Order: sequence, then structure tokens, then C-alpha cells
Amino acid sequence: MIKTTDLCDEHGAQARVLAPVFTDLGGKADFQGRAVTVKCFEDNSRIKELSGQAGKGRVLVIDGGGSDRCALFGDHIAQDLVRNGWGGVLVYGYVRDKAVLKGLPMAIKALGVTPVKSVKRNEGQVGLPVTFAGQTIVDGDLLYADDDGVLVLNASLG
Repeated sequence: MIKTTDLCDEHGAQARVLAPVFTDLGGKADFQGRAVTVKCFEDNSRIKELSGQAGKGRVLVIDGGGSDRCALFGDHIAQDLVRNGWGGVLVYGYVRDKAVLKGLPMAIKALGVTPVKSVKRNEGQVGLPVTFAGQTIVDGDLLYADDDGVLVLNASLG
């Protein structure tokens, strides 16, 4: 696994570092892979759909608008993500079932936890650029995370 500190040293300003607002909630702290972006607000319909697809080591990047009113996923979706080979999850929002998530062999970074589930209105968009924690992430960008933070490199650098 490539360290974020080494990537910062190697790429300088091209390594876009996200603000340190995320909490480690999975059984691992590190991931690396191409981003699959989802923009959704208090509706996890698209997340549920993606969790059933082959992840191929990609990182699911969820822009939930930072809402703390509900969790965008919990143990069932997280287990599907692991089973289907996703490399990690970055959530600008909240999740639930923290005790189960900690036991999964996947890095899950989110703003925090809440017990309230999301609604399903079949809303949300996949593949759009998302902006949070001071950076914009484009579908296909390279994401790296470890104990030191989360950073993004343009897809062209990989």
C-alpha cells in the first residue's frame, strides 16, 4: 500500500489532500483505487445499487451533503461492498452499525455515525464530480487513504 505521505512528497501540489474531517469506521484504515462518485442527499438508493456491482478494487465516494440527519448505509450495504470487491468507502455524511463496520476488512471513512436510516426515493446521481472537504473528486480519480489522511490524484497520473 502506497503511503499518503510518500504521495504528497512525490506529487507536491498535484496531490490534493482532503481536510481531516473523516473518522475511520471500518476494520482497515487504508485504501487505494479509482473513485466511483455518488451524489445523494438522505437517500441511499444509488449506494444500494452500486453495492451489488463488482467493485474491482474501486473506492466508493459518497457525497451526502454532510447531513447528520440519517445514515447513508449500515451493515448490510457494507457487507455487500466487501463481498463484491470494493476497495473502500469515503462518505461525506454518516453511517450506522459501527460495531459491525469495525469488524469488516474494509476502510470506511465517514463524518460519523447515527442510528437513523435513510429514505429511499430512488434519487441520487452516479458519476458526477463531487466537492467536499476542500477538494473536488471526479469519477475515475485515484484515491488514497491511510492513518495520515485522504488524498486525490487526477486519473491521468495513474
